Amino acid sequence: MDVKEIAKKIITECPLRVGDRVPNFEMEIYDPSTGKFGKIVLEDLLKERKWVILFFYPADYTFVCPTELADLAEKYDELKELGCEVISVSTDTKFVHLAWHRDEPLLKNVKYPMGADPTGQISRLFGVYDENTGLALRGTFIINPEGMLVGSEVNYYNVGRNADELLRKMKANVYLMSHPEEACPAKWEPGKKTLKPSEELVGRVGEVLNE
Repeated sequence: MDVKEIAKKIITECPLRVGDRVPNFEMEIYDPSTGKFGKIVLEDLLKERKWVILFFYPADYTFVCPTELADLAEKYDELKELGCEVISVSTDTKFVHLAWHRDEPLLKNVKYPMGADPTGQISRLFGVYDENTGLALRGTFIINPEGMLVGSEVNYYNVGRNADELLRKMKANVYLMSHPEEACPAKWEPGKKTLKPSEELVGRVGEVLNE
């Protein structure tokens, strides 16, 4: 079995888990910011020390999907300021992405790249490909600048996501990248208290947070 066959077997049978290093991949995109087609290569983004957010959704010309992409578009500038590149991904082609972006009013502010995964290879890698439908579930994945998968969320077709929480988690991830000895509690926002795990903290989390 050659290297490509081994890689295909791994992608098909062993989707990535949080803590895994993400293998390099590339995919064609439609870039709404330029109106042009292009290609995204993970290695290139990591060389630029980018955080990468992959935002999988089932299909163009559907119903919940444009509301999610529009919501994400509202946070795109803030995510870019944190050093992130956002890529929405579905199993549609780049041509369908262009047409949908042109036709759907909710997508008028979408400026991030729209990734095309018509073979389902990338969707399988992240464990969101539905073999029964040929579509991707609603998966959000965060890859840090070291290439490690540090965030994973998967919803079924009928539940949309909230970009506010994605932005909050990204702020926490960026903070923790430079403060690895700390941890961010629920509802943490920049400026709020973090936790420093230790023997002294055991059983005293509430007390410490309220000091």
